[in-house]
Amino acid sequence: MLLLASYDVVFQEVPGETTLALNLSDCPHCCEGCHSPHLQQAVGEPLDSVLLEGLLVRYGDAVTCVGFMGGDGDLAEVNRQAAIVKRWGADLDAASRPLKTAWYSGYSELPPEIELKNFDYIKLGPYIEGLGPLGSPTTNQKFYRVEDGKMINTIFASR
Repeated sequence: MLLLASYDVVFQEVPGETTLALNLSDCPHCCEGCHSPHLQQAVGEPLDSVLLEGLLVRYGDAVTCVGFMGGDGDLAEVNRQAAIVKRWGADLDAASRPLKTAWYSGYSELPPEIELKNFDYIKLGPYIEGLGPLGSPTTNQKFYRVEDGKMINTIFASR
């Protein structure tokens, strides 16, 4: 089960996208120096299809992407919820645009439960304080664009 601790519309997490960032709690990685340590606890409400679709109805016209920020404790559910976002956009009338999906994960490699067809962007790598965040030139984290079923490592512009 995924727990939604909070959400917000953000502009930096996915370059070129206006993203509805879903902050998911119960992170199993517990990285030292984490910028969101409250997300290491199991807090928030269950993110089910009803809650997700309600957020899509409310924010779908204002965003271009839905970002799952965490959810590493239930990989199958992150994958399933991303598939809902993909179907939601495709199920609307022809004039609407499909929403992109992103996943920020602390895993160093893509877990087998994650299907690339459900994502347009994936960030992998735990936060290692001495190496800096995603925008740092020394970071261990990688930001990928998914294209034709392949993960393409992109340069994440420094903030």
